[in-house]
Order: sequence, then C-alpha cells, then structure tokens
Amino acid sequence: MKIENFPEDIQPYVIPDLTSDEGERLIYRCLGCGLEYGIEKLLYTCPECGQVLLIYDANFDRLKKIPGELWHRIFDYRKMLKISALKGIYLYHEFIGPIIPLDSIVYLGEGHTPVIEANSFLQKKAGIRFYFKNDGQNPSASFKDRGMASALSYIQFIISKGYISSDVLAICASTGDTSASAALYASYLKPHVKSAVILPHKKVTPQQLSQPLGSGASVFEIPGVFDDCMKVVEALSEKYNVALLNSKNAWRILGQESYSYEIAQDFEYDMSDKVVILPIGNAGNITAVMSGFLKFYETGIIKTLPKIIGVQSKHANPVYKYYLEPDAEKRKFVPVTVMPSVAQAAMIGNPVSMPRVIHLVDIYNSMSDKQKVFFVEVSEQDIMDWELLANRNGHIACTHGGESLAALVSGYEQKIIEKNDVAIVDSTAHALKFSGFQEMYFENSFPEEFEISPNRDLINSPVFIRPKDLEKVPAPGKPLTGEDFKRFVERTSEEIANALDLKKV
Repeated sequence: MKIENFPEDIQPYVIPDLTSDEGERLIYRCLGCGLEYGIEKLLYTCPECGQVLLIYDANFDRLKKIPGELWHRIFDYRKMLKISALKGIYLYHEFIGPIIPLDSIVYLGEGHTPVIEANSFLQKKAGIRFYFKNDGQNPSASFKDRGMASALSYIQFIISKGYISSDVLAICASTGDTSASAALYASYLKPHVKSAVILPHKKVTPQQLSQPLGSGASVFEIPGVFDDCMKVVEALSEKYNVALLNSKNAWRILGQESYSYEIAQDFEYDMSDKVVILPIGNAGNITAVMSGFLKFYETGIIKTLPKIIGVQSKHANPVYKYYLEPDAEKRKFVPVTVMPSVAQAAMIGNPVSMPRVIHLVDIYNSMSDKQKVFFVEVSEQDIMDWELLANRNGHIACTHGGESLAALVSGYEQKIIEKNDVAIVDSTAHALKFSGFQEMYFENSFPEEFEISPNRDLINSPVFIRPKDLEKVPAPGKPLTGEDFKRFVERTSEEIANALDLKKV
C-alpha cells in the first residue's frame, strides 16, 4: 500500500523520522556500576567493572508523547508498506533501533512469525487455551534471526559511519541455532563481514551443523559444552578485532524484543489474562521479552503486563534454582554443571544474561504491583512427550517448544496459570532441526543419561508393504507394465487398506 493512500493523520508517522536533531539516542548502560557509553564502538561488557550492558534510549520519553492508540494505528498501517527495511523486526523501528537508517537495515524475512492456536484435543489435554508462536519459521529456522537482524544492521551502520573497519569477523559460540543464524546474516554482508562459529564437539545436531557450513562460515568444534565455547569466544573478543554475536551483545537483545511487540500486535494490544512461556537458555530471550513488554507498557501501547514464565530442564536449571529462594536478599546465583538435554540450546549452566534477568524481573514485578514473572523446571521426559504430542496435532514444535508446552502444563498444575488465562507458547526453532531426537525416541536409543523412556503410544515408524504372493514388483529402472503392474497396485492397496482397517464403500 502506498503512503499517500493512508489516512492523513497517520502519514507523518508511518516512515520513521531519522532527520530529528535530538542527537544520538542510544547508549550502553552497565548493570553493575551504572556507567554509560556511546554506541560508536562494539561493547559487550563494561570497561570499568566487567558487568553486562543493556542499550537504553536516552530520549525514550519522546515516545510517550504519542498516545498508545495512535501507536496501534502506526504499527498496523506500517505493516501494509512494501518497504523491505520495515517488513521485519524494524516495523517497530522507534523501539528497536531508532538511530539505524533504513538503508543499513538487514532484512532476510525474519519476524512476524505466525501465532497458531492449538487444536481442541491439545487444549483439552493441556487444560487451557493456548497458542504456539512458531519462531522456527524465521529464515534460519529459529528465533535467533531476530537478534541477528539487529546486530548485523548495527554492524552495517557503524561500518558505513567509519566507526570500525570494513573487514569484520563476526563470531559466536553456539549449540546450533545461534551459529546458523549468525552465519546466514553475516554471509549477506560479504565481503565486508566474515563469520566464524565455535561449537561443542558432537553436541550439535547434523541439521544445525549443516547450516553454518552451507553459509560459508569457518566452523570450529572444541571439547566441552556451550559454556566452554562461550569462554573461548569471550577471550577472542577481548584480544582481537572481532564482533561477538552471542546474546552478550546487547544489540541481540534489542532485536529479540520484537517477539513481545508482535504478540501484542497479534492480540490487538490486549495483554490482560495473557501468559507468555519461553525457554531460558542463555537468558537473552527472556531478557528481551521482559524489556519489550515494559517499553510497550510505559508508552501506553499495552495497558497490562502479561505473565511471563521462564522454563528450564532439570538438566540445566540455574535460573530456576536461583528463584527457589523467596527472599531476594538471600538469593545467590550458582552456575550448574549441565547434563545432556534434548533442548540443546537450553543446555547452559551459566547464562550470560543472568544479571539482566535479575534486573528486569525486579522492574517487571514492581511495575505490575505483583509477581508476574515465574520460573518452572520440567523433565526431559516431559519435553519429548509434549513435543511429539504437539506435532501429532498440527504443530512444528522443536524440543524447546516441547519444553515450553511442558512448562504450560506444569504452570497450570501449580496454579501459576489460571483457568481463564490464554497462553502463548514459544517454539524457538523448526522441528526438523531436532529430528534426530525424534528418531532416538522412536527407536528407544536414548543414552541413559537423558532419562527418557519412550511412550509406546507416541512411537511411529514406517511399515514396509511387499505382498508375499507377488512374484514381480517394480524397482528403480525396472517398471512393471500390463497385468503385472495392475496386480501389484491391487494387492498393495489391499494390504494398506487392511493395515488401516479401512471399510469398502
């Protein structure tokens, strides 16, 4: 739709205003000592105290001058534009990257993933009305693309400004999805940006490993788990001229805020009685979701903050354990040694964004005047069982989607979630990325340390049909013809009908 066809009162707002003389709006702010830094160079931690950073809009109050109802119309009309830069996460440009010019924005089709209501059987089974948000329908098949679109747009911007050299190495540690996304988005900016990823050896599914390789990244596997890979990447970023693309990068958090903005828009900005459930992992996503809803709440775009439930597997649960202590003064964060998990991206014992979580949970609950952020843990068995059940009922949930659905059921049983609530369950990636775990479930071949025993009702496998009374059957390069082919079709269809207990018409 062309801008001249929009209502006149909306036209001045639909294209973000980048000509303002308000000056640089975005700053890094340290969550430890509170020092602030300009965004002219890549920063991941505070140079003074080493604590993680968040990006703040120094002129955020200007957004409050626009009434919430007008913001609704701005976003809804902007969605009709054909401008590529505003089709993805930067539909919410003023909230994600107000200093990024449209010609620096990298858009590969990320964002605006569908919210799919579960069928009646699955909702009855879970005990509550809920939806899956299928973030596996992003370009690299995971939610990580939201953060990468932001991080790489920022990198393209500071290259264009001459703040950094035009020969940048983008690097990340990963359990699969981050590396796939980082490699994809970095490859779009070649030759100015090169990419490398560091993975834990044999802890990434073959499907996920194929993605950064296909995007041309330099892929390094090292012994250990994700936390070990992260330490290596941090050491490289401290000593060499590289761009770190893990969620330690505050620009990643900004991009992932789009998840909460989309949910608000999809539900007509009515967040009353809504519950958002998502895996924790490195804690960047739950950080972003809290931050995003807070921004929309402060500007009047939404009138109520939804409940948020962060979920962890019992095999990697440091955040859950931290919040088991009800007295905030007595809480102490203790990293854990992780055990094998089918929710591989959540297999993190020392989340980088934990200080951000603590900071934002306090603000979120305070702004709500009651507890609105909760944490639950689930078993590996429940993760796999609920993932498979979801996918038997029309979804494309990954293992992390199974983890979120298991948390929905647990949260409902614990009365964190109420009967009249409506839940939005995060499926962070596409089911095909984790098809190997489905295969292990069907074959009952999980190693003992996963603590998963297949439910026979959920096992599925192909059935080979070859009627024994047929002397001739087709083969590649050797087709049947005439009566032989007619006989093959008739007998094969009969055996399939018998297997399915079909009745003749």
